[in-house]
Amino acid sequence: MTVVEALAAYVVAAGLLTLTPGLDTALVLRTAAVEGPRRAAFAAMGINIGCLIWGALVALGLGALLAASTLAFTVLKWAGAAYLVWLGLNLILSPRDRFEVSAGKTSGDGDLTWMRRGLLTNVLNPKVGVFYVSFLPQFLPDGVQAGPFIFLLAVIHVVLGSAWSAVLIMGTRPIAGILQRAAVVRWLDRLTGGVFLAFGLRLAMERR
Repeated sequence: MTVVEALAAYVVAAGLLTLTPGLDTALVLRTAAVEGPRRAAFAAMGINIGCLIWGALVALGLGALLAASTLAFTVLKWAGAAYLVWLGLNLILSPRDRFEVSAGKTSGDGDLTWMRRGLLTNVLNPKVGVFYVSFLPQFLPDGVQAGPFIFLLAVIHVVLGSAWSAVLIMGTRPIAGILQRAAVVRWLDRLTGGVFLAFGLRLAMERR
């Protein structure tokens, strides 16, 4: 797989995963609906900073691991494959029927409070780190240094997430309505589950 092929495949996969509603989407939608677009933008900024922190940690760790030994690569490969297959099967077999985006009362907190909230929502969620460890190495081309390239993938994910957050903020009400439709949530979960399953199986068959 060449660098161009790896980046193209990653953009497609990461783009789909970005569109699948989760904690980050809920936080941006709720903040935009109650606190307004400015504070929602700060919350999204905090989420993106959290992704970059996780991306840097994973890039440094994986860079060292993959360069260390074949054993480290094998352990990482099978752990990542098992995690992605498990996620994929859960999403395919048990998709959600609803996505909660209801908002609470308006608060008097400042803009930076919402950035901190977005940051902590992301940084304190270890699933983000586990997911990066499982997902990003699959797009590592042969002959490319693992650390810098994996961090580049994290940056691309942040760019995609920023664009999606902007869309959410600009179209809060209609998008929130669409994401609360059971058929839409089930379809997105199953489609994302299929992506996880495919990449998990691909990772299991990968040879160094």
